Amino acid sequence: MPTKKRTGKGTSRAAPCCGPDCCGGGSSCCGSSTAGPCRVDAVVAVDARGQMVIPKELRTKFAIGPDDRLALVSWERNGTPCCLTLLRADELAESVRRTYGPVLGDAVAR
Repeated sequence: MPTKKRTGKGTSRAAPCCGPDCCGGGSSCCGSSTAGPCRVDAVVAVDARGQMVIPKELRTKFAIGPDDRLALVSWERNGTPCCLTLLRADELAESVRRTYGPVLGDAVAR
């Protein structure tokens, strides 16, 4: 499922989007098989300083406040970035602890 990707100064090219064949196939949103299908909630612009604004209705829906920290997670396909996802940093840290904690022991228990 192609989408448009900015390549600079008003030019764009087709780029792969998160589809069934993206990121090695069999992937799903947030790495969870129970998350359900992905959808586009908003299209945001990145300004000259690299900043983007999450629309107010989405900040409200997801309870995102001014001091919240979000992790920007990316995937690659064939060496090319294809997908970006925002996750709450604390939820990502907890997922890493759950997944790797038993293997790494006390190193991730903090």
